[in-house]
Amino acid sequence: MVDSKTMDAWRKAPRLNSFATFFEQTASGVGGAPDLGRPEPEMDLLSFDLDCMTFCDTHRRLWGHFDSHYFASIPYRLEEECRLGAAILTFAEKTWARLGRPATVYTLGAGAGTLARALAKLGDGRVKTLNCSPTDGNRICFFARRGSEDAYFYHGPFFELDDERYEREETLQPFRDGYDVLLEDTTFQMYGRDRDKQIGFIAPRLRPNGVLVQVQKLRDRNGDAYFERERQKDEMFKSRFFSGRQILEKRRDVLDTMIDFQVDLETSRSALQSYFRYSVVTWNSGNFYTIVSSNSLNSLHDLVTSMVRPAIPSEFCYEQLPHILVNHEKNPMQAGWAWRSPQPIGGEV
Repeated sequence: MVDSKTMDAWRKAPRLNSFATFFEQTASGVGGAPDLGRPEPEMDLLSFDLDCMTFCDTHRRLWGHFDSHYFASIPYRLEEECRLGAAILTFAEKTWARLGRPATVYTLGAGAGTLARALAKLGDGRVKTLNCSPTDGNRICFFARRGSEDAYFYHGPFFELDDERYEREETLQPFRDGYDVLLEDTTFQMYGRDRDKQIGFIAPRLRPNGVLVQVQKLRDRNGDAYFERERQKDEMFKSRFFSGRQILEKRRDVLDTMIDFQVDLETSRSALQSYFRYSVVTWNSGNFYTIVSSNSLNSLHDLVTSMVRPAIPSEFCYEQLPHILVNHEKNPMQAGWAWRSPQPIGGEV
């Protein structure tokens, strides 16, 4: 259990206070949309893989207002969403086939839950998903394009979903026994720096063979390296979608505050190893990382090897991937962690 002092700090954090207006306006379509064009996935980076293309097509049909802003803000995050979504769907369908029940997926604070809704729609009864957000605009977008009755929404921050609420609320019934996949998407950095307590709050909701996926923006102990990657992001990617004025306004209103709540990769690793036996970095784009963790080596391996190679130009990637972050085994984990071969239309890469 998280102590009352920590809960109070999360309630007073920027996400629910100083950032609330920004997120509401962006989620409602009032502001925040890129003024130079909306992002489109570069399918050649995904080798025109059929599973990724299929997921991306469904995903794009379900976008809410916030998606254009989000995917125009992080270099090649849209391609990563397609890559992740296709892999999670494969993992979830294997779980359904093996256990004879719908797989459960929770996207924690992921805007209007477009990933969760796409998974529920494509899963067609084999996957049940939950998304939470404290922003009313995200709730409205979620139900406007729900996509599937297997997609559920909780209107509130992640820390309100405690054991008592799971027992009390009818809409949370499918998720009382936990999740097979839990995705935290750049959420923790808006509530504080204590990753140990944040991960400790959500980790018990994972089933024994479940997998935690995190998309995080991380600090670098070399401050110059961090800001150089930020410059690269702004000048080589965001400038394709946002005007200089928009980029400066967001930096002033959101990003300069958020830096204080970011942690470095080593701090993240230290927190994860308190709860998980294994963690692997599977994607890097400048200061952004995807980290997959589990207490089941088989589950972790299944999900990671269901991913095609990272869909990102080499100049934006600063890690050798996959990068083993946590390993509680004495033996090395390096062998056998190959990306899935793409299956393009026509059968040629």
